[in-house]
Amino acid sequence: MKRKSWHLDRRTFIKGVGAAVLLPYMECMGMGKLSQFADAPQVPKRLCFVYFPNGVSVPGANHKKYSQWNWFPHKTGTDYEFTNSIAPLAPFKKDMTILGGLSHPNSRSVLGHIAGDTWLTGGDLRGNKYNNSISVDQLAAQKLSKHTRIPYLTLSTDGGVGYKSRASTLSFDSNGRAIPSEHRQREIFERYFSPAGGASTKERRQSLQQDKKIVDLVLEDSKSLKKRLGQNDKTKLDEYMSTLNRVEEQVKRNEKWLDVPMKEFDASRLNLSVDPVASPEDYLRSTLDLMILGFETDLTRVMTYMMAREDGLGFGDAFPKIALNLSGHHGMTHDKKTGYQERLGKYDQWLSKQFAYFLDKMKNTHDEHGSLLDNTLVLYGSCCSSTHNANNLPLILAGGKNMGLKHGSYETFDAKHIHMSNLFVSMLNTVGVNVETFADSTGALPAIFN
Repeated sequence: MKRKSWHLDRRTFIKGVGAAVLLPYMECMGMGKLSQFADAPQVPKRLCFVYFPNGVSVPGANHKKYSQWNWFPHKTGTDYEFTNSIAPLAPFKKDMTILGGLSHPNSRSVLGHIAGDTWLTGGDLRGNKYNNSISVDQLAAQKLSKHTRIPYLTLSTDGGVGYKSRASTLSFDSNGRAIPSEHRQREIFERYFSPAGGASTKERRQSLQQDKKIVDLVLEDSKSLKKRLGQNDKTKLDEYMSTLNRVEEQVKRNEKWLDVPMKEFDASRLNLSVDPVASPEDYLRSTLDLMILGFETDLTRVMTYMMAREDGLGFGDAFPKIALNLSGHHGMTHDKKTGYQERLGKYDQWLSKQFAYFLDKMKNTHDEHGSLLDNTLVLYGSCCSSTHNANNLPLILAGGKNMGLKHGSYETFDAKHIHMSNLFVSMLNTVGVNVETFADSTGALPAIFN
């Protein structure tokens, strides 16, 4: 822009800001908006993925007795009706789209539970080799992380990584290695929302310097050790080094953000002392509340949450037994006794209730840019339609009103030509991560997105 004679230069503006008289911002300072001075995007665009295991109840639309416990609606388009399984989500019809027919081609022929490792990757786990790839959240974090304190938040009910084919995380790095998830709510809050227990900036800087020294020493020793290891141990060390590199990157990031105050927030609604055995609902909602707080404070713009693990592993398998007096979730999916469709459907309904809670809080929590939900794409779903069947995945895409999404319908897609990764391509481009392909995509998703 050509400089006008009446423009004030940056130095004059800064002097005015520093003066006790608090010189007001004026048009002659040449900036359309103050946000341009900070070189920050005006409106944050976020991605969120919420996962449940083992598939859903799908007795079919023509089942005489249990058709209303079919997870998918019986009619496509905008005039579909919610079945019992997803009825709690009815108030959010205009904020969400139900997706049918999508899956990852490489996962269709594997045991359904294994497909959980590929839900966000589209990786190829067929045969004896484990060829997973980067997850969509991690690809997004590579670009969106420049705006936030932490690049992403990976959460689960059990924590850690689990093991290959039965991961306890949804996130995988650029080499297809599982990224550990976090699950202890109080530790998560203290780590990210109350760093160093409220210590002074000077004390935190000293602590960060010490962390850097420790990481540097371990990295140096590891590089020396690698020269003397066999191939298997080298592989294990490489995985360890990847984790350590992430720690190093976060230490540097923490140092960068040390002098930037976090947005003020109200933590009174948080319950960080939940007993999951007494109330699985409160336990899940405690994590969902932390996620909402993370978006509200712009801690990160990328989150994943695995509400429970596949194949009966982990504590989440007991949720239907504790909350609804049913059996374990994985066992329910194999139960073929009379009425099993309704029993499984009731747990689907309970899970939908928790997701409805999340959507309600996201919709009614506002930052300076409006409703959190309107600036966030949220994908909810599983890696199976019914247990062991990794086709026609149950998926709901919600939010993103301010990003041009058109919701309110149930859309189905031709599995031969349109893959779940097409959805990821559209989601990535919508939040400003420009890609032409992801995994086995054949293009963008031909609906919903402008």
